[in-house]
Amino acid sequence: MSEPHPPFDGAKIAILRGEEVLVLLRDDRPDIPYPNHWDLPGGGREGLETPFQTAARELGEELSLAISPERVIYHREEAGHSDPRLRVHFFVARWDELRDEMIALGDEGQCWSWMKVRDFVTRRDAVISLRRRLGGYLATRDGIPDCGTLW
Repeated sequence: MSEPHPPFDGAKIAILRGEEVLVLLRDDRPDIPYPNHWDLPGGGREGLETPFQTAARELGEELSLAISPERVIYHREEAGHSDPRLRVHFFVARWDELRDEMIALGDEGQCWSWMKVRDFVTRRDAVISLRRRLGGYLATRDGIPDCGTLW
């Protein structure tokens, strides 16, 4: 019996509120990728999860939020940053009524924050693959050529 979704490595989700994106500051530890960098919620697949189930579970673990798939406004599957043979999924969801008191930091990360979307995609201390992916979404949304590869 085959699994319900083709193999993939993980999923990330950008939560937008107005022109801001919800971000996490990664732990400052030498044993993890991108220590002390701004990141988006998400992570590795567990079991036979679908890409959205992976992103939603990670969002719950990292920021105590439960999200429905109806909030997703963009989805893209592509080669992973560290290993192009592994597929990753990137979601963008709009949640304009999300209030700060609904968010609680989980066991990973130093803090969470709202950041202007355009600031995130240009910051050197943000995870580069996510800068590119979110920049690609902005290019699609704004009707301009995808310049995400420049970041």
